[in-house]
Amino acid sequence: MSASSKKKLRSEQNAAKMTEKQRAERKEAKKLKLYTTLFVAVLAVMVVVAVCVGVTKAVANSGIRERKTTALTVGDHEISNAELSYFYMNAINSFTNNYGSYAAMFGLDTSKPLDEQVIDEDTGRTWADDFLDTAKNNAKTAYALADAAEAAGFTLSDEQAAEIDTTINNGKAYATIYGFSSFKDYLKAQYGSGSTEESYRDFITLNTLASAYYSHYSESLTYDDAALRAAEKDNYAKYSSFTYNTYYIAANKFLEGGTTDDDGNTAYSDEEKAASVKAAEEAAKSLTGEEIATVADFDAAIAALDINKDTEASSTAYEDQLYSSVSSTLRDWVCDGARAEGDKTVIANTSTTTDDSGNETTTTSGYYAVFYTGSNDNTFPLVNVRHILVKFEGGTADSSTGVTTYSDEEKAAAKQEAEDILNEWMSGDATEDSFAALANEKSDDGDGTTGGLYENVYPGQMVASFNDWCFDSSRKSGNTGIIESEYGYHVMYFVGQSDTTYRDYQIENELRSADVEAWYSDTLDAVTMTDGNTKYIRRDLVLSSN
Repeated sequence: MSASSKKKLRSEQNAAKMTEKQRAERKEAKKLKLYTTLFVAVLAVMVVVAVCVGVTKAVANSGIRERKTTALTVGDHEISNAELSYFYMNAINSFTNNYGSYAAMFGLDTSKPLDEQVIDEDTGRTWADDFLDTAKNNAKTAYALADAAEAAGFTLSDEQAAEIDTTINNGKAYATIYGFSSFKDYLKAQYGSGSTEESYRDFITLNTLASAYYSHYSESLTYDDAALRAAEKDNYAKYSSFTYNTYYIAANKFLEGGTTDDDGNTAYSDEEKAASVKAAEEAAKSLTGEEIATVADFDAAIAALDINKDTEASSTAYEDQLYSSVSSTLRDWVCDGARAEGDKTVIANTSTTTDDSGNETTTTSGYYAVFYTGSNDNTFPLVNVRHILVKFEGGTADSSTGVTTYSDEEKAAAKQEAEDILNEWMSGDATEDSFAALANEKSDDGDGTTGGLYENVYPGQMVASFNDWCFDSSRKSGNTGIIESEYGYHVMYFVGQSDTTYRDYQIENELRSADVEAWYSDTLDAVTMTDGNTKYIRRDLVLSSN
């Protein structure tokens, strides 16, 4: 499964806890994440307090009740407390891995039981409730997609099946590293008394199948040229890029008068505020005269403004900004199909508030002066490249920022290794296949199976030096080179231009995203979910002993 496909998987409940307003705003953007790897060292050591003895203790620790009690029913699947615990603990692990020490910013105290920390005072909802709901929704998603895969006759590849074995073996290695007497004991510490190697493997297999089928379905969708052209028909600009300069003039720079109180706070009358807005508008309009024909003229006029006396003020340049990246305040004007090089305008920056009676008030805080340079319809082809990464070794980490810096000697060593690799390739048959073989053997990037290949690379996808090399106008198939980035040195091989243009790549991704979203929603909506008895889920879990 590709990394891009994994990013498209929607989660029914984001790990970050939000206000109801934030939840509503993010509802359509949530993506499923199926966590199929074993997280370690994120939970405190769990100490079992012996409160019972004899048979009672044996039954409690055996996990029988966790395995026999139905916590959730999804379609035809009865999910036990032990099985739901995998989803529950992975929801918690996901959150702590993503946010770590920042958990407190979301209101989570890792030193207190989850079921004693209330998120919503009105309903009494706790962190335990929230994580449990995440677990239920992720379980529903996994089973629904796995069932869809089975119905479609989809099965895991040999490589995907091997990944499951690798995950299990890695877990066993971690069990040994962390001093557990067996993998079973390790699983119990992580997921509860009901955990077994067999059920854990089933959990991993379920999620792997769901993820793989989601990816398979997405990649199976194709769109012909007619579909692409139809999609852009009503909004051609949506898939183009735009170059322009802006300069913002805030109205408060022109405030005059005012009344200052004993505490030094200055208040301005409505008339004084209106005058400042008018002055800001006039200043902005002075930047759009007929005499201003170039960006240099635009910047000269900005520098000449009275408010910029003794400063080096200039405009902000935006080069090849995608439609979606253009400020919504400016978008209608900048992306207008009638726009021509050298066009200029002034656009108000306004905000609207509504009082308790429903009355709206619009306030102008300043004006943008905009100078338009041009657009790009993005009909150029994407590129395919291979690379071999030689990472810097050593380095000194800054204890306050965590940033690692490398000495000239360390960088020189990496560069020398990159040059040696390129020379080794050139001294052989110097083909794309031999470069791919070297990439599998020597690159510090990838899993050693892809030959260092990146297909359909688009502008801005890679770090600047990588991007600039790929999209150099003189680049030809078979070109090689060595470039430096923050990651190390890259031995580059230019495979050639893709059959896909950047424009069509954007359109196709949008169509596929919408179609997959609709399919995904329909698949989940067709599956019922019924709550059961979740009394054996560890709601009182304490994540940290500190």
